[in-house]
Amino acid sequence: MLPILYQDAHLVAIDKPAGLLVHRSGLDAGETRFALQLLRDQLGRPVWPVHRLDKGSSGVLLFALDAASASVLGQALADGHAVGRRYLAMVRGWPPDAGLIDHPLKRLADDARTSARGLAVQPARTRYRTLARHALPLAYGEFAQTRCALLELQPETGRRHQLRRHCKHIAHPIIGDSTHGHGPLNRALAAWLGLQRLWLHAEKLQLPHPASGRPLVIQAPLGAEWSAWGTALPGQAL
Repeated sequence: MLPILYQDAHLVAIDKPAGLLVHRSGLDAGETRFALQLLRDQLGRPVWPVHRLDKGSSGVLLFALDAASASVLGQALADGHAVGRRYLAMVRGWPPDAGLIDHPLKRLADDARTSARGLAVQPARTRYRTLARHALPLAYGEFAQTRCALLELQPETGRRHQLRRHCKHIAHPIIGDSTHGHGPLNRALAAWLGLQRLWLHAEKLQLPHPASGRPLVIQAPLGAEWSAWGTALPGQAL
């Protein structure tokens, strides 16, 4: 069963496991399990996805329980000003202590058969903060150690794969990212950790409740697999 983080008469939030698609997609036609169908069957009622996480990401995923709430939540997420999102990511290298990535991104096609030619370029902004730096005892290339860092990422816009593409843009790709990362390093770290995944987690979502308008904060703690890095969990000194 999918772990439920919050539920009321209007919405439900789950802690999506890494490796699970939100819904059917032409980009992953061979997949047969989807959070949308699993949650619908678990609750015994229709659900409406109001945003999405990448298949490889884990963490807070929100669904509406009626069409009206889906519309209100979708508008709030599209607007972005009243919504706060906090992600945690393990990236290659040691980024600065904090910064703003203000880098427009070309809109990605929703289907593998759709050409990327002519797709619009959209503004995209992500704030980041370095929470911890690590020098792993893993030789890689000419270096005796492998440098990685735990980042807090706060997107101010909601472009597809924004965090993954922005981390690549600043030359600190997310570990385990098969599209925007570095394959040989991903494989070396997966072997060293004993686990392969995209190390990106949606830790917190804050937005107005669709019925009352009151602030709603939903959080998903890091999974046990993150302890493989030896990092402190959010809320502890880093």
